[in-house]
Amino acid sequence: MSQWKTVALAEVAEFVRGINFKPDDVVPVGVLGSVVCMRTKNVQTELDLSDVWAVNKSFVKRENQFLQVGDVLVSSANSWNLVGKCCWIPDLPWRASFGGFVTVLRPDQGKVEPRFLYRWFSSNRVQALLRSFGQKTTNISNLNIDRCLKLKIPLPPLEEQKRIAEILDRAEELRSKRREAIAQLDTLTQAIFIEMFGDPVTNPKGWTVSKLGDIAEKITDGEHQTPKRTLEGIKLLSARNVQNGYIDVRDVDYVSIEEYERIMKRCNPVRGDILLSCSGTIGRVTTVDTDEPFSLVRSVALLKLKHDLINSKFLEYFLRTPALHAKMQQRANASSQANLFQNQIRELPAFIPPLTLQKEFADRIEAVEKLKVAHRASLSELDALFASLQHRAFRGEL
Repeated sequence: MSQWKTVALAEVAEFVRGINFKPDDVVPVGVLGSVVCMRTKNVQTELDLSDVWAVNKSFVKRENQFLQVGDVLVSSANSWNLVGKCCWIPDLPWRASFGGFVTVLRPDQGKVEPRFLYRWFSSNRVQALLRSFGQKTTNISNLNIDRCLKLKIPLPPLEEQKRIAEILDRAEELRSKRREAIAQLDTLTQAIFIEMFGDPVTNPKGWTVSKLGDIAEKITDGEHQTPKRTLEGIKLLSARNVQNGYIDVRDVDYVSIEEYERIMKRCNPVRGDILLSCSGTIGRVTTVDTDEPFSLVRSVALLKLKHDLINSKFLEYFLRTPALHAKMQQRANASSQANLFQNQIRELPAFIPPLTLQKEFADRIEAVEKLKVAHRASLSELDALFASLQHRAFRGEL
């Protein structure tokens, strides 16, 4: 640590703002004269290339607006909990730029190792700071670039930066393998669904098709006013906490009992209800499987079902099929900050097979879900280890 110095982020990196265009300017990837354009949806744990846009390259006004290997792509205009979220830019199969709702953090590679910068910027402590800097407008929060550039980054010699980055990268590989195992189990459950009920697009078994609004007692979303958060109390879930098949409480807010009682007049989730992320990252679905009380913000939709028509687990997996996920994406606003509104949710289709068959499906996937719970517990332990390594790494204790 004696050879380390601490400098302002502005001394070793710069932020580059993205390009501006309208939804009507989007063209298919590969069109002559076009350039791929990354947006907030692409900023996941790793750069998500499953759904990319392209625009005419004339929208790129400066050479530095083209992505480079080693850039850090940052979500700079998003819901409060997602501002500052970032991912690494690897070698891409096309020339690419990035839109106005994301920003690039670009290292000066003579002063800072790119992977070291990425690991520092994506660390839990820095991510929490970035969210606290957010400048809220009507429905989104904006990254405060000026305050970010003043952040102090610990800076060991370049060789030490590379060593630290390699340690954190190896630890991340273990987490990645665990996530891959969970993804394989998700693939298995989807295969069971298709085997029993067929593709929701073609409906080869001729099931009755209804609408979510007709099979639900109530469809609403969470609190629209800004809840008064506390350090402890009743959990307050947002879209980031709703994952496919489970509720992630590693990074959760809280409200007081009084605030919870006020919010529950609008939405009161109980066991067997369905939660659906409906803002920012659209379409993650899980069934409530706890009796613990909790509250929701508006980025989560709540579906209370008519259980004489529909089984919660069946509907959860129906909504998680690629076909239904695509429908939700299409119906969300055609913008970088997507929203799926209640009336759009009510109009989504739903298969209605015999209830006995729905329950048979729920029984068949129970064993697979138990395996997923075990893998997620292991992943949680690895996450805790990784957080500890991050903390030690940037204090010079590795």
